[in-house]
Amino acid sequence: MKALRFHEVGGPDVLRYEEIETPEPATGQVRLRVAASAFNAADNGMRAGFLPIPVVLPHVPGYDVSGVVDAIGDGVDEVAVGDAIIGFLPMERDGGAAEYVIAPADAVVAAPKSIPLVDAAALPSVALTAWQALFDAGRLEAGQRLLIVGAGGVVGKYAIQLAKRAGVYVVATASPRSIDAVRAAGADEIIDHTGTDLRSAVEGQVDVLLNLAPIEPEDFASLVALVRDGGAVVSTTAFMATPGDDDRGVRAATVFVLQNRERLTELVSLVDDGELVVEVTRRIPLTELAALHAQASTDRVPGKVVVLAE
Repeated sequence: MKALRFHEVGGPDVLRYEEIETPEPATGQVRLRVAASAFNAADNGMRAGFLPIPVVLPHVPGYDVSGVVDAIGDGVDEVAVGDAIIGFLPMERDGGAAEYVIAPADAVVAAPKSIPLVDAAALPSVALTAWQALFDAGRLEAGQRLLIVGAGGVVGKYAIQLAKRAGVYVVATASPRSIDAVRAAGADEIIDHTGTDLRSAVEGQVDVLLNLAPIEPEDFASLVALVRDGGAVVSTTAFMATPGDDDRGVRAATVFVLQNRERLTELVSLVDDGELVVEVTRRIPLTELAALHAQASTDRVPGKVVVLAE
């Protein structure tokens, strides 16, 4: 089968599009004929070697995947051959930037029926990140106020949709290029962070502050004052500490996405019910993934890109 993988960490030039052996599923595993994988910033970080995830080399990137089950190992009864599925694969193992991939059976769920299977690869890890940040780490509840810093990215727009569905008032920061998308996601208030001092622009305090942006640590620390006593500051920027305020009981939590089959199943249901919009900005063939890594190494990759296996 064809796959894109790296044999050593380094720049985008370490990626090789090559023929490798088609894997066989072991006990508790399934093999997927890949429809698509999704590109995430963490793929770039793992390839470059600055994200401390212990991948086994050579490594195939693409831990978000959609496809059709074409073989199952012993002890698998969650899915059957022919099922269309999506999954958030263990990040240290081979991913979906290939024609076939092995997945733990407990990491995959039925794919949404309301969108193309290739687009469904864009859902798993980013939607799970938003959910876990809001409700697991942030303990967000109906009637509360949420401030999202850096809401213009994919996780931010999922977070807005999920928070609004839960009955939360959402204040979101965005740049001019993403204001319309943030408004379409349902934010109640939008603050242009490029021309406004956030600390003076937010009226009153919020229950949860969710940071999704690579802001300076001192700026991040200053935003804690916007959170009410007993509230929470949650961040997905794992490369820096999340600030809190022990004197006021403001909790600090840093989120790194975890697998959760039950929650992913629920997110799929929200997509099929029309309550969650899956964002796909661009679709590229597997042969162009190395070029996308090169772009990500020097510039921001906007939106969500899915990588077609064929």
